[in-house]
Amino acid sequence: MIKADERREEIADYVIKLGQVRIDDLVEHFGVSRMTIHRHIDQLAHQGVLRKLHGAVTVQPSGLYESAFRYRVTVGRAEKDALAHAALDYVEAGQAIMLDDSTTANAIAPLLLDIKPLTVITNSVATAALLTNVDDIDFICLGGQYHRTYNAYIGIVCENAVAQLRANLLICSASAISGTTAFIQDQHVVRVKQAMFAASTKRILAVDHSKFDKVALHVFDDLTRFDAVLTTDGISDAQAQKLEQAGVKLRVVNMARS
Repeated sequence: MIKADERREEIADYVIKLGQVRIDDLVEHFGVSRMTIHRHIDQLAHQGVLRKLHGAVTVQPSGLYESAFRYRVTVGRAEKDALAHAALDYVEAGQAIMLDDSTTANAIAPLLLDIKPLTVITNSVATAALLTNVDDIDFICLGGQYHRTYNAYIGIVCENAVAQLRANLLICSASAISGTTAFIQDQHVVRVKQAMFAASTKRILAVDHSKFDKVALHVFDDLTRFDAVLTTDGISDAQAQKLEQAGVKLRVVNMARS
């Protein structure tokens, strides 16, 4: 018999995939009672995962499932693509490149096919699917405990693997930016990103403008410690000026030209 938390995860994944689902459709799809569905939905709503409507349920993009890969990859696609193309300016053939598990870094992966040879290191399963068995790319997939929420390997095994490597360049993202501090929602994810930061000579942070003036639970690092912070041109002039005055190496990517 399936456990309650596993059933809730299945329901969350299903709603995240479709965006909005009628309660009747959930009852039919999962083959359980309406009372059971309501109980799971109430719990997921309490956790900030989903939002109940009259006779339906929709995605609530906050909390843990804000990080659900299948949801994140569909959000801000144009911004991710623009940042990915801008990040390519820092990549040179022959380098060892480290990519985190973010959907922004995942958008960079297919672009690397035009810059070879490379060594690419990542904990992202989606990026691995794109780059394994590619000629002239020496691919290293970091192990660890697989998490479906992030579609990535995280945890102490992954952290230890990162610590044994050295990369020329890290390209990563963050959940939120407040002042000059980058934040990550999950403590296990932030530890892997910090290990990647320590193992890389040059570090590029790519975050779209909507991440600014937001906060998540765990501190990642200060923006001034990155060699470049790439963001999209939705950032206000006042925000950009304040960051530059604080010593942040900010690069604003013009969406119209990307």
